[in-house]
Amino acid sequence: MSTTRRQIIALAASALLATPVFAQDKVTRIVVPFAAGGPIDVTARVLAEAVKGSLGTVIIENRPGAGGNIGMGAVAKAAPDGLTLGIATTASHGINPWLFKQLPYDPVKDFAPVTQMLRVPNVLVVNADTAKRLNINTLADLIKPAMAHPAELNYGSGGNGSAGHLAGELFKQQAGVFALHIPYNGANPAQLGLLSGQVDYNFDNLAAAATNIRAGKLKALAVTTAQRSALMSDVPTVAETLPGFQIDTWWGLVAPAGTPAETVRKLSAAFNAALNTPEVKARFATLMAEPAPSTPEAFAAFLSQERNRYERVVKLSGAKVD
Repeated sequence: MSTTRRQIIALAASALLATPVFAQDKVTRIVVPFAAGGPIDVTARVLAEAVKGSLGTVIIENRPGAGGNIGMGAVAKAAPDGLTLGIATTASHGINPWLFKQLPYDPVKDFAPVTQMLRVPNVLVVNADTAKRLNINTLADLIKPAMAHPAELNYGSGGNGSAGHLAGELFKQQAGVFALHIPYNGANPAQLGLLSGQVDYNFDNLAAAATNIRAGKLKALAVTTAQRSALMSDVPTVAETLPGFQIDTWWGLVAPAGTPAETVRKLSAAFNAALNTPEVKARFATLMAEPAPSTPEAFAAFLSQERNRYERVVKLSGAKVD
C-alpha cells in the first residue's frame, strides 16, 4: 500500500472518530418545562454547551406552565427523531400523575428515558430565631415540641402538592406530629415567609437555602436524601432519625416515545460523558446539585420507583389539582 493511500485511510478514520452523534446541520432542542433562570434551566444550558462537540447545536426552549405539564406535553407530541428532548422532573414524572386528574401526556407510554441528569437534596430548615427560642439544634429537638403542642408549629411550602408540601406531610406522618401547613404561591415566597418568621420550618431545596444557612438566618436540621449530601456533609439525613424517610429532587432527559433505541443510546452516552467532566461537576456544585448519569434502562427503573413512591405520598397529603 502506498504512503499516500495509508495517509488517506488514516485521515478518513480520524474523521469517522470525530463525527458527532448527529449531523452538524441538525439542531437538537431541549424543552425545559419551567421558566428561564431557575436551576433546571441553568443546568440544561450547562449541558447544552457541554455536548455541542458531539451533538452539534443544542438550543433550550422554555415551555413553562401547569407544574411542568405544558412543556412535557409538547415533548410527548414531538417527532421521535432524537432532535427533541425534554427535562423530566420530580413533578412531571413523580408527583403530577397523582396530583392532576388529567395530564397532556402519559408519563410511561409517551417517553423514552435517556439519562438522569442530577439530584438536588432537599433540606429541613428552621427559622434561626425560632431554633434559638425553642432550643432546636437537631431534628429530634423539633419533633419534641411538635408532639407536645400539636398545631403550635407550622411549616410553609411553595403550594399544595409541591415537593415541600409532600415532604412536610410525610415527615408529620412518620414522626407522629401535627403541624399546620401554610401554602405559598411559589418557593421564593415560602422562603421569605420562613425568613420573616411567618412559619417555623420548611422543606426547601438545598440550592435555594444554602446561602441563608451559611449566613446563619436558617438552621439546617436534616437533608431528605437517603445519604448525606457531599455538598453539606455535616447535616444529617432525616432517615437517621426517621428510618426509611426519603424524598429527592431530581431531573433527567427523556425523548419522545418511538425514538430509535440506538439513537437513545447515543444520546445517553453523549450526555453522560458531559455529566462526568470536571467542568460540569464544578458548575453543578455551585448549584448544590450532584450529577447522576445513568443508562436509559436504569433511568426507566428509577422513574417507575418514583411514581410508586409519590402515589403514596400524594394520597397521604390529600392534595389535588383540577
